[in-house]
Amino acid sequence: MWNQNKLTKLLGLDYPIIQAPMAGGVTTSRFVSSVSNAGALGMIGAGYMQPNELRLQIREIKSLTSRTFGVNLFIPEQPEISEEDINEAIALLQPFRNELGIKDELPTYENECTFEEKVKIIIEEKVPVCSFTFGIPSEDVIRELKKHKIIVIGTATTVNEAVINENMGMDAVVVQGSEAGGHRGTFIKDAQESLIGLMSLVPQVVDRVNIPVIASGGVMDGRGVIASIFLGSEAVQMGTAFLTTIESGANEQHKNAILHAAEDETSLTTVFSGKPARGINNQFIKEMKSRENLILDYPIQHYLTSNIRKEAARQNNPEFMSLWSGQGVRLSKRQSVNELIKGIVSQVNQLLKEF
Repeated sequence: MWNQNKLTKLLGLDYPIIQAPMAGGVTTSRFVSSVSNAGALGMIGAGYMQPNELRLQIREIKSLTSRTFGVNLFIPEQPEISEEDINEAIALLQPFRNELGIKDELPTYENECTFEEKVKIIIEEKVPVCSFTFGIPSEDVIRELKKHKIIVIGTATTVNEAVINENMGMDAVVVQGSEAGGHRGTFIKDAQESLIGLMSLVPQVVDRVNIPVIASGGVMDGRGVIASIFLGSEAVQMGTAFLTTIESGANEQHKNAILHAAEDETSLTTVFSGKPARGINNQFIKEMKSRENLILDYPIQHYLTSNIRKEAARQNNPEFMSLWSGQGVRLSKRQSVNELIKGIVSQVNQLLKEF
């Protein structure tokens, strides 16, 4: 049976499909629980959430599903930025604030570590799965999670990163190809040096690690699922395909941008957050591209652009929003979570009959 393997049994899934943990409000309780209730793995993108928000959402999801779900955390980063650099970045963003009519004060970056608090909540609330992006947590964190029978999953964009995930004790690793939308999970080399396509990356990782590999990047339908399995992965993680579903908490302008985009209309950019991420090109990306050398490191840039993105969303103006998307955009559909998963399963079954 293509849909059952070591990883699906470990996670208690009907199908080897994981909904990517898209941070920033996409992974609502209704969305996550719908994915889990359909037999896949729903994931909360908790990267930008406050601890109290996370606890409330975990409890809400528990009331909506008895199936397995998980939480994704960002490994914290604390860059040292001079006041002069911050002032230059603020001046660079002012024309966009003016165009949107933003008059309130600039958002501030509070250098407070909520990571440990979120880990504690995940343990206290007995969340079955915890995944990580932007690096690997300490051995103590991994040990404590596993002590409480929580399955831990890492992210890698190269073979070496996957090997490190295994050596650190991860139960599985998401292998992120260059086609993937949203932020790159690179944590060893420069992101530009770690842009390996999924078809090249998966078999090379599979040959080097013994833990289950989860393929991520450009997978939109049953063809991508079966191809990933043939390459050696035990599951797929899908973001863009889920983002346009009815239950997704993504802004409607974001959904529409994906539904009407082409594969050559995405690019990697640092202008919104300071960290390379793939999204649909718009005015903000184009105007800031020549000045990317002035972009501050993540997460400072993320906080400085936050009210620009929020106000653009409020005004239904996609030209100043971060329209994260993978390269498989032409395959996106407006459908329910259940329709998406059922369609994938049906297509895989048909492909295997014809093979």
